[in-house]
Amino acid sequence: MNAVASQLEQRTLRKERIQRVFITDCEGPISKNDNAYELTEHFIPNGSTFFALISKYDDVQADIIKKHGYKAGDTLKLILPFLRAFKATNEKMERFSAKSILLVPGAKDTLQFVRSIMPSFMVSTSYQQYMQVLCNAIDFPLRNVYCTELDLDKYQIGTKEMEKLKRLKEEMVAMPMIKIPENTVSINDFSQRDRQTIQRLDEIFWKEISDMESGKMLREVNPIGGFEKANAVKDIMNKIGCKLCDTMYVGDSITDVQSFQFVRENDGLTVSFNGNSYAIREAEVAVLSENAIVISFLADVFNRLGKDKVIQLVSDWGISALQKNVDPILYRRMLKLYATSFPKVEVITSNNKERLMEESTSFRKTIRGEAIGGLG
Repeated sequence: MNAVASQLEQRTLRKERIQRVFITDCEGPISKNDNAYELTEHFIPNGSTFFALISKYDDVQADIIKKHGYKAGDTLKLILPFLRAFKATNEKMERFSAKSILLVPGAKDTLQFVRSIMPSFMVSTSYQQYMQVLCNAIDFPLRNVYCTELDLDKYQIGTKEMEKLKRLKEEMVAMPMIKIPENTVSINDFSQRDRQTIQRLDEIFWKEISDMESGKMLREVNPIGGFEKANAVKDIMNKIGCKLCDTMYVGDSITDVQSFQFVRENDGLTVSFNGNSYAIREAEVAVLSENAIVISFLADVFNRLGKDKVIQLVSDWGISALQKNVDPILYRRMLKLYATSFPKVEVITSNNKERLMEESTSFRKTIRGEAIGGLG
């Protein structure tokens, strides 16, 4: 064998040995639920208003103030004292979650397909009680899931503290909803009313509740959002020996920002699936679809041909490009689902980013509902 032929063979073998990996958020790409919102709405009177306020406060802390040690998704620890005050338990959370699962159409088939072609993981801010029942429903291995560990039953709080927490909840639901102005960069960009609300919430969480027995929840529970999702991605890379450039990450919200940045900066593929403005701001590909099958297409091409071919497919999105590049079985399934027009899939650029933020945010609300779709 001559030297040139030997080099070509070695390159081919190296390509064949490439190990690519698929990582996805859960709520959004896989399920339509916002389990923490739904739990709050179920257990706490006026829970939807209460959760929406804390979620907006979470956005402010994580994205504007950048409070030291705080990360997007810490809403899930801020609500815990109140859930406990209104008699939530591990068993009640799991039972409610099992009855409330609402999958994105095609999500189970998509995960089964992607798992058949490459290692697949879910990295979710959701509580473990929800992820356990969801994994059972979709036949996904729990060992491949990173989520927020929680043993709510271990936190015992007295009657007086429960009553105080209930009074604080009433105060909070009476507060005006925080509005984040466009292009906000500091607390000074907020209205005086909203600055007062944020200041009072600071006092409630970091002084009053922090000094209570239930303050242990704020110190001990570590939601897997923000930089903890990025840490989970790093852990996956270490475990399976995969490079970040061979990683496909799918997300949809503010909790995915650091993971998007981490994967994108290391030449991996980042996909926003029905994402809000935070997701569109950081991802490279925007998918607007009521069915998860599109993720199967992108994962298939990514696994076989790499990121550049995915970007090319998305740039040429249409019947011809799909027919040439996508698994024939997936392509036929797509034609059955979308006989007239395919879902919107675009490469995110500086020219279309603002438009896609508006379109994806609006589409997200039609898929997941106005209340959940409007959360960060």
